[in-house]
Amino acid sequence: MTFKPASWPRKLRSQSWYGGNSRDTIYHRGWMKNQGYPHDLFDGRPIIGILNTWSELTPCNGSHMKELAEKVKAGIWEAGGFPVEVPVFSASENTFRPTAMMFRNLAALSIEETIRGQPIDGAVLLVGCDKTTPSLMMAAASCDIPSIVVTGGPMLNGQFKGERVGSGTHLWKFSEAVKAGEMTQEEFLEAEQGMSRSTGTCNTMGTASTMASMAEALGMALSGNAAIPAVDSRRRVIAQQSGRRIVQMVKDDLKPSDIMTKEAFENAVRTNGAIGGSTNAVVHLLAMAGRVEVDFTLDDWDRCGRDVATIVNLMPSGKYLMEEFFYAGGLPVVLKRLGEGGQLNKDCITVSGETIWDEVKDVENYNEDVILPLELALTQQGGIAVLRGNLAPKGAVLKPSAASPHLLKHTGRAVVFEDIDDYKAKIEDPDLDIDETCVMVMKNCGPKGYPGMAEVGNMGLPPKVLKKGITDMVRISDARMSGTAYGTVVLHTSPEAAAGGPLAVVRNGDIIEMDVANRVLRVDISDAEMAARLAAWKPLNDAPTSGYAFLHNAHVEGADTGADLDFLKGCRGNAVGKDSH
Repeated sequence: MTFKPASWPRKLRSQSWYGGNSRDTIYHRGWMKNQGYPHDLFDGRPIIGILNTWSELTPCNGSHMKELAEKVKAGIWEAGGFPVEVPVFSASENTFRPTAMMFRNLAALSIEETIRGQPIDGAVLLVGCDKTTPSLMMAAASCDIPSIVVTGGPMLNGQFKGERVGSGTHLWKFSEAVKAGEMTQEEFLEAEQGMSRSTGTCNTMGTASTMASMAEALGMALSGNAAIPAVDSRRRVIAQQSGRRIVQMVKDDLKPSDIMTKEAFENAVRTNGAIGGSTNAVVHLLAMAGRVEVDFTLDDWDRCGRDVATIVNLMPSGKYLMEEFFYAGGLPVVLKRLGEGGQLNKDCITVSGETIWDEVKDVENYNEDVILPLELALTQQGGIAVLRGNLAPKGAVLKPSAASPHLLKHTGRAVVFEDIDDYKAKIEDPDLDIDETCVMVMKNCGPKGYPGMAEVGNMGLPPKVLKKGITDMVRISDARMSGTAYGTVVLHTSPEAAAGGPLAVVRNGDIIEMDVANRVLRVDISDAEMAARLAAWKPLNDAPTSGYAFLHNAHVEGADTGADLDFLKGCRGNAVGKDSH
């Protein structure tokens, strides 16, 4: 792709507020001056909004985000821009109930209006926790002003008894060990102290690190941004460099629509397979593509990811953490490997103004036990598998690199949980009729059902099975799974149960067949029986508990298209509305 920079100087959108000497201009400009800004800052230089998701209730986006904002400001000043820091909606996976995913779209909606309704010419998207990255990128895509992503970076490695501890991954592992009687509660509490020992996002290849990698693979962040630890001084350096770069992007009019092309999304899908990335990337990239009006579907996920080997040896698929990934060379090494193997669209433009191949072609791998040679890949088909059949006519997803190979083709008896509360009430009952050959099925945890599609798809196994030494079973739901989790888990089953999808009518004892290689997921009943069950199905009568919950349930689409609100899809642009003053 060839990008032609716009001519400079030219009139910027911020001048609709600040240019000239009319009463309205003086109204806008004069109030800004109460902060001590000199008059010449409003003379047509690019005004850059630093959209900061810092919050003390979003631990991944903690105090270091304020420090990064100062570095971004320094870079903007150096390049002749005018930085303004703007706090924006920050959805934390750690604290938000019922689930942060329910508020991704609310964040994107509010941030879109923040961008469109205020006098900024470009945006630095300062993100961290996994929903903040897609929400800000969705908003930027809808407005299409020059934008660059700066992530907060991952935590340092966790440690417990000389062992690397991955955030999230070991939480699930240790929790199961306690239930199996292999670890005491006291040891679990001791391990907690070493899980999160620095500021930053998850140190595994969870959703936060996956989405940081997706931003870089899409070309929306400077090369190398994804893996630098939060506390490493180089994280501050790239923040300052990004501040410099966004000013030139505004001058060139280099926008998300120039960068986030169909070919760039294909690069991101292949990258996700190579890094063993989170299944959450599926719904987030589908939603982003919808905002930038790129034709990108679940079928593209399967087409692009099917033959990609997982070469990044990180938890939850492998054994290392983000610290080692950075030291090994980070995502640029992965992108170079994809390019050498013919799996990278090399001409895609990035925020640097260069092609993605120019950015990575000369990088070096410093640790081939972290970023593996192709012949030693964790799995030769690491992309997200999209399964279809009478149980998931619009698709369901599975992460092969996190699954048990012997379960990738499996037939078993369904043990059904009507929702998460039903699961919690039954799972520890010693009389539950279940063994390791069964298929655990959970309903009503999708975008409408939970509501918000919570990360509960990696259902913990029943203690009676764990005590046999069994660590994995096939699990199916319309929920999501944390990017830090693992197991043979089928997710995002569409249409979801709460919308009357076939999952809603699965019964205890039904025989379910899964064949990942052939992309099949079906329940062994006739078409006539399925039709009769669906005709008899009645929706739940759960009333929304808040104004936004009402809006969400009325307008949220299925996971198969990104679970965005239907009226938010598309690029609405950044035109300035009428000035009422």
